[in-house]
Amino acid sequence: MYPLKSSVKMKSQVLKKRPQIDPVKKNSVALKAFFGITHKWHLSSEQERILLGVSRATFYRWKQQHDGALTADTLERISYILGIYNALRILLPNETAANQWIQKPNTAPLFGGKSALEKLMKGRVMDLADVRRYLDAERG
Repeated sequence: MYPLKSSVKMKSQVLKKRPQIDPVKKNSVALKAFFGITHKWHLSSEQERILLGVSRATFYRWKQQHDGALTADTLERISYILGIYNALRILLPNETAANQWIQKPNTAPLFGGKSALEKLMKGRVMDLADVRRYLDAERG
């Protein structure tokens, strides 16, 4: 009878009706998006591997097949890369500037005169999150 209870019940029903996402397809789409972005950023295979946080064997298998069993950590990393890519498209005037930003020195305190890519090459999820938060704050 209380609005709160009916609201919770409705949300529960909506969540139950969501279609199941095929994990194989989700992983394939995530990898294709990741490699598409890193190609535009002109990253080396080693830089891509560090961003994904995986072994060389796993990385090269994924790069060749654009398929694989992605962990929650890997999906989180790819999600941050997608967010960074999207934020740059919004913040900067054109695609060229957006794709070059990742490698240019940055005077913001987070980067200390180094590029965002140098920060990301530490290989930590926290650094991906920091860059994403920085760009989201710049968007306002």
